[in-house]
Amino acid sequence: MKLRFLAAAAALFSLAGITAARADSAPASPVTGNVAVTSDYMFRGLTQTWGRPAIQGGADYSDPNGFAAGFWGSSISERSYPGGAMELDLYASYGRSIDSSWSWRAGLYGYVYPGANLDRARLAARSLNTLEMNAALTWKQFTLKYNRALTDYFGVDTEQGYTGDSKGTDYLQLDAAIPLNAAWSLALHAGHTHYTTTSAAPLADGARNPSYSDFGATLKYQWNGHWSLSGGVTQATNADFYRRTSSFLNAGDTRNVGGTRGFVMLQGTF
Repeated sequence: MKLRFLAAAAALFSLAGITAARADSAPASPVTGNVAVTSDYMFRGLTQTWGRPAIQGGADYSDPNGFAAGFWGSSISERSYPGGAMELDLYASYGRSIDSSWSWRAGLYGYVYPGANLDRARLAARSLNTLEMNAALTWKQFTLKYNRALTDYFGVDTEQGYTGDSKGTDYLQLDAAIPLNAAWSLALHAGHTHYTTTSAAPLADGARNPSYSDFGATLKYQWNGHWSLSGGVTQATNADFYRRTSSFLNAGDTRNVGGTRGFVMLQGTF
């Protein structure tokens, strides 16, 4: 597994290096790409890889008239997404500047998990694919963004032991991008996930409500035009609900998927 991970990472970095070299000699393009290796894939304060490394990459298109679209993928853990090994995100949005300080953007964001389904864990068949709508308002380096699930939120429904479906679950986030100098920058994040449903039966610690808040800080060093190294810390609340999360593959295999976690990431853009 480690050899396959390193080989895939080397292939991604080689491809990024070739593409970046071509980009240096070509006119600016509305299409950009990215590749990364991270020690832990964190999404809204929760690990998606069961605390293990992930390979990631994607591409984005940005039109000067305000339209943007792209895709992004990451390796994930089958313990959280039974039958799946990859997350594929597809997204599109439209936004405009209001003045020199303010701008807005709204769009759709889809999370797709090829091959993943709860029936792979001997549960009732249920896709984990999720579609969200979002709207964001930016003032200088601060962005307030609202996300709302138009489908069940990552498969959460009565078949998973909840009192109802999770459509309408929302996530409110506030992010700040703070440049420190030409090479260093700091990103700060705070968010809250509000579920529209609760667990039908209390967990071992008595918790039933999966709603939680998460916080993060990431320090980034951009050592040239294409490569950067980041290190960050995230923290998720509601430990009673998340500290003994069971694997879908083996109920006895539990992990604290939230709590306080750190990560490092090597990323290339081209």
